[in-house]
Amino acid sequence: MQKRTLGNSNLEVSALGLGCMGMSFGYGPAKDKQEMIPVIRAAVERGVTFFDTAEVYGPYINEELVGEALAPFRNQVVIATKFGFKLDPETGRQAGLDSRPEHIKEVAEASLQRLQVDVIDLFYQHRVDPEVPIEDVAGAVRDLIQQGKVKHFGLSEAGANTIRRAHAIQPITALQSEYSLWTRGPEAEILPTIEELGIGFVPYSPLGKGFLTGKMDETTKLESGDFRSILPRFTADAMKANRALVDLLDRIAEQKQATPAQIALAWLLAQKPWIVPIPGTTKLSRLEENIGADAIELTPDDLAAIETAAAAITITGTRYPEHIEKMSGR
Repeated sequence: MQKRTLGNSNLEVSALGLGCMGMSFGYGPAKDKQEMIPVIRAAVERGVTFFDTAEVYGPYINEELVGEALAPFRNQVVIATKFGFKLDPETGRQAGLDSRPEHIKEVAEASLQRLQVDVIDLFYQHRVDPEVPIEDVAGAVRDLIQQGKVKHFGLSEAGANTIRRAHAIQPITALQSEYSLWTRGPEAEILPTIEELGIGFVPYSPLGKGFLTGKMDETTKLESGDFRSILPRFTADAMKANRALVDLLDRIAEQKQATPAQIALAWLLAQKPWIVPIPGTTKLSRLEENIGADAIELTPDDLAAIETAAAAITITGTRYPEHIEKMSGR
């Protein structure tokens, strides 16, 4: 596995990371921990050094899973986690945003325990909290860095102005936002901003929440508790219309003796040398398939052909319902 450095920081990670959320949260019932630990450890054995989790995934149980799975490899890996949600103490469900400095510090202490680590490698604000000035958020993380409890500061789904304001207080190592061939919003303003500031980019859902693998269509039935069931792009009509993008990936994949998922990931890797996608999976076979994208080279002609073809495709459906989308790009 090739290595990449996130922006101007000294944080070197594998070119592809592993998003661990789906093992515990979001895609139906949580998977059995004893089945997921071998998948995470298999990723390490295959050269993956970058693992993504958050307190809210579960909540809490995903951090515990990642901490247990990676305990034997602590000095070989980079673990990213996140703060910024208010969780109902009774149900554990999200109950709004909370990035008050005192809450950030409480979350850090709890995450350190669950992850079984002495320091959090990369600590992201999960969503921008409009009630708390971003300068206060950056200052709280700066304090944690000075105390040796956090190494690097990150933001997720933040807008360009927020990124600049935060970066002026505590340099940001990475921005994590959704980016893929069917979610290209960051290209207009976000990517130029972080390139200027020397910030790395970590695309989540680089396979379109599974759609770009080519394994889903309008007949796909989603499990109870699968959050994609509320997403506009995953209605039957939208999936039928959006198959045009998968057909494009299929054509390129055939030429490269690859899979659509590998082409989607290779496309992201080809955009900038400081982009590190974090595809998630619960299956060893998918993990190996995703890792295989690191070996695929898309030439300038390949990229131009993809660009031309993709420009002719209109993606049907917004990526989130309005109430969730409103938390992005602040």
